[in-house]
Amino acid sequence: MRLPLRDTAAVAAGVLAPFAAALVLVPLRTSVTHTNLALLLVVVVVAVSASGNRFAGALAALSAAAWFDFFDTEPYQSFHIQDRADIETALLLLAVGLIVSQLAAHGRTMKRVAVTDATHLERLHATTRLARSGTSSSDDVVRRVRQELIEVLELRSCRFEYGTLVGRPPRLEPDGTVQVDGWVWDLERQGWPEGETELRALVHGRYQGRFLLTPEPGSVPPSLEARLVAADLAAQAAEALDDDGVGARPMS
Repeated sequence: MRLPLRDTAAVAAGVLAPFAAALVLVPLRTSVTHTNLALLLVVVVVAVSASGNRFAGALAALSAAAWFDFFDTEPYQSFHIQDRADIETALLLLAVGLIVSQLAAHGRTMKRVAVTDATHLERLHATTRLARSGTSSSDDVVRRVRQELIEVLELRSCRFEYGTLVGRPPRLEPDGTVQVDGWVWDLERQGWPEGETELRALVHGRYQGRFLLTPEPGSVPPSLEARLVAADLAAQAAEALDDDGVGARPMS
């Protein structure tokens, strides 16, 4: 599975940024202590970790330690270190770089989770407000849910189908799993199944229709949390349809 562009750039930065920084610091290696040079390289590791992911941060820490050894310790332009103090500094640079990179990545992850949670909650609240406004039809709610599903699941398209169930496409279940021919599909490892995936709109055991989801080719599967939000959105559409007594009919 291909990495997202942001992660690919972060991995490249994890390799190249410490190299470039160590190269720039070469003129200072005789006038600045090796400890201070190592600290400057830690700053580069933190910058990569803050903008990338854990793997990129760890790679930056390894790269920083290697290029510190190569450029800033005697014998120069060699991965051999003669001075014991330089060995200790290189090892500390690696250890501190790894720790700091993981802390920075963890902080970034927690921030992203908090923002994502707030966004998902607002999606559900906005759809609920629309359904309960008294001025919107069930079709309005279905259209709103279709758009929300495209965004929360990062789909290429989504359509709603009234009427009886036809065929047996892969199905996104209310618990966030995907079923293919009665078997649980490993979404994280295999990606989306081929073709459309259905998400049924059910309320109190009554079938109101289904959303047919078309993912972007080769896209990263959505998180379990996103899939659970999608199931809740479909349930809201089903409730609106049930309240209107729409039943199975073509969408106008």
